[in-house]
Amino acid sequence: MRNWLRKSAPTRGVAPPMVAPPNETAEHVLRRLEWTVIRRLDGLLQGDYRTLMRGSGLDLADLREYQHHDDVRHIDWNVTARLQVPHVRVFTEDREMAAWFLLDLSPSVDFGSGEQRKRNVSAEFVAVLARMLTRHGNRIGAMLYGSGVDTVIPTRGGRRHVLHLLHSMQERPASTESGTTKLRDLLESAAGLIRRRSTIFVVSDFISEPGWERSLALLAQRHEVVAVRLLDPLELDLPDLGLLTIRDSETGEQLLVDTHDSGFRKRFARIAAQREAELRQGFMRAGVDALELSTDGDLVDAVVRFAEMRKRRVRLAAGGGLPRHLRQA
Repeated sequence: MRNWLRKSAPTRGVAPPMVAPPNETAEHVLRRLEWTVIRRLDGLLQGDYRTLMRGSGLDLADLREYQHHDDVRHIDWNVTARLQVPHVRVFTEDREMAAWFLLDLSPSVDFGSGEQRKRNVSAEFVAVLARMLTRHGNRIGAMLYGSGVDTVIPTRGGRRHVLHLLHSMQERPASTESGTTKLRDLLESAAGLIRRRSTIFVVSDFISEPGWERSLALLAQRHEVVAVRLLDPLELDLPDLGLLTIRDSETGEQLLVDTHDSGFRKRFARIAAQREAELRQGFMRAGVDALELSTDGDLVDAVVRFAEMRKRRVRLAAGGGLPRHLRQA
């Protein structure tokens, strides 16, 4: 049961996945997003993009008293010896950075129970983030995974490069059954290729063979890693739709199920909830931030929520949490 539900795609009784997005060129898609999404984000974020990304260069900005959660490597021993109180160096990060998008484009990402497929959501997210980055002088690159890592786009800047990346995602041939996804291969390839510290966005539905969690954790030890999880509401809760044929989108196997059976729907929901919990625990153990993008969600709201989460993380890292006497209480 579990193997079927992890990769199931209804083929009868619900809206089928779109065969292809509307015939928009990469230029048209980017222009539409610049007007409908990026302009809204400009107003909501008010130019504060530093909380979204973290640069690789560090400049000394200040000194302050050591707190229990601080990195001991940042202790300034000369100041500590002079004042007889431990002090740490506070850094500001260089604005210029390189960002990589690790894109899972395996067959399961083609699923969508409504008007949007997970692949469409992935492309729009990448286009928006890549354009926001390149507008501020940063460079972006990508690694594309189908049945394996088949395309590497080196880091460059500029709008033309964003169009090249978006075009590469759009023009990929229709996905076919190719066996189960091995997300670990993508993460390990990135660890071997990306040498300079970068911000890495792993954009995937994380429906994969086990074992990717350790590779994600190892990647996060060297880079700033964000897990961008793609999902569809039908993967979490199966409504009463009568008899359905569900198909494993990567192996092509099919199974007839009766969704009118309340017991089956409860088992489906229980397995989905268990997978959700395991995913979140995997992200926490790897030490990465996670951003969820649903096919029925709003991209602007998701990015703003993510920015707020990063702001809180930056404040805590800088010692801007609760006062010490309240933390001890």
